[in-house]
Amino acid sequence: MNDKGVGVRRMFDAIAGRYDLMNRLMTMGQDQKWRRFVVERAGEPGDGVTLDLATGTGDIAALSRRVHPHCRVIGGDFSLNMLRQAGRRFSETDIGWQAVDANRLPYADGCFESVTFGYLLRNVENVDGVLREVNRVLKRGGRVVCLDTTPPERNLLYPFIRLYLRLGIPLLGRCIAKDKAAYAYLSGSTMGFYSAEELAAAFGRAGFNAVGYQKFMMGTIAVHWGRK
Repeated sequence: MNDKGVGVRRMFDAIAGRYDLMNRLMTMGQDQKWRRFVVERAGEPGDGVTLDLATGTGDIAALSRRVHPHCRVIGGDFSLNMLRQAGRRFSETDIGWQAVDANRLPYADGCFESVTFGYLLRNVENVDGVLREVNRVLKRGGRVVCLDTTPPERNLLYPFIRLYLRLGIPLLGRCIAKDKAAYAYLSGSTMGFYSAEELAAAFGRAGFNAVGYQKFMMGTIAVHWGRK
């Protein structure tokens, strides 16, 4: 794991206990709607296996399990504290919580019907490499769906969105999660991340076709998808 990965893992380990509350506050409760959209775009896995990477505290994995009761769901993350939170939250499910590094997935080629992930790519050093690794573990015809932040467009709302990202979210982080620095990083990683168009191009470079995306929350959130 590279230096960025080690730092990001420590950060998520530190904020795991307040992560869900912060997500609800930062997104004004909209994050659950986006996760439902992710599961819908991932399609029907039947009795196959689906992987939720960067599963965090398990929302997308648990939703996949509810919507598709006949499939097997694996929730993978490199933050052990996040996985512990997920295991506590969804202790009555049969989801397999596993510690994994998205750069080197410990799975055979072509073993998943679908792969989903939320807020993964802005936190990795090599976006193209992670997407190629996701492509490797997908079955032919399998779907990938990604939920992540995207830099806001420079329109009339841009100054207000930028102010919220630079000051509002770190302030919430200090007051609620007791970690201003972590949420300052998360805000900065949004502004410095690929545009939705650039990320769609990265999906194409990794070998996916039928790539598309939809934006939410005044253009600061995007869900991307593609097919192997």
